[in-house]
Amino acid sequence: MPIEITGYWLAKTEPHVYSIDDLALDGETEWDGVRNYQVRNFMRDRMNPGEKVLIYHSNTRVLGVYGVAEVAGPAHPDSTQFDSDSHYFDPKSSRENPRWWCPDFRYVETFGTPVTRQMMKETAGLETINVMKRGMRLSVMPVTEEEFEIILRLGRG
Repeated sequence: MPIEITGYWLAKTEPHVYSIDDLALDGETEWDGVRNYQVRNFMRDRMNPGEKVLIYHSNTRVLGVYGVAEVAGPAHPDSTQFDSDSHYFDPKSSRENPRWWCPDFRYVETFGTPVTRQMMKETAGLETINVMKRGMRLSVMPVTEEEFEIILRLGRG
């Protein structure tokens, strides 16, 4: 079944690499380093400036949504693919024909209470959210407006 695109997103990040707190300090950042073609296509072709993004901390003790960002502008070539010192360097990519694209994200807010994976599991309206689906390993995925609003309400307490 194809994933429905709604204009709301969830982006996973490992907080020891880059957290919602880092985004709050930076204000805006290139959401770089994604090396999955489906996610690249979402970011390049389907994300639009102004759309909201839930920031989900993965690979940490308490998994969940910690805040909100927004898409700051259209996707552009991911600069890390051209940097031979970067973990994300791609020798098959070129400036004339970039393989990897990413948007910039702008900080919006940090939740007073993280919306944990356990909370999502127990909340009506989040039964089918993509991040909870077995085998869903995408680092960026769409969420519905209803799912976004439920998580916003939970996070703001």
